[in-house]
Amino acid sequence: MTWKSTGPGGEPLKWSKPPGELVRSFEEKVAGIDCERRKLFGYPCAFINGNMFFGTFTDGLFLRLGEKGAGDARARHGDIRPFEPRAGRPMREYVVLPERVRLDDSLLDPLLEAALRYVRTLPPKNRK
Repeated sequence: MTWKSTGPGGEPLKWSKPPGELVRSFEEKVAGIDCERRKLFGYPCAFINGNMFFGTFTDGLFLRLGEKGAGDARARHGDIRPFEPRAGRPMREYVVLPERVRLDDSLLDPLLEAALRYVRTLPPKNRK
């Protein structure tokens, strides 16, 4: 299944359904966290007080670490990149995790904890 939206020039954007293994990994990680789970553009995501902090997108996982935390994670890991769901439009507080981080709990868990710490500092956001 593909979801469509439009880019800045009106061209259609196509996003693929996330692999089942990725969704299961996401669900396992959020299972013990008091958060709201809902889909955004068809992708499972997790929210605390209305603020998104963790989710799936196409074939990857992303985290919200804040601008400083995202910069620190990119510097520390090298292959962590900014989350850019639309080309040229990065979400500066978010990072996409490379496969080696996604598959290694000793790398993923501290980043997920950092995302939780960061998002809990944000004011509640009303759901639209």
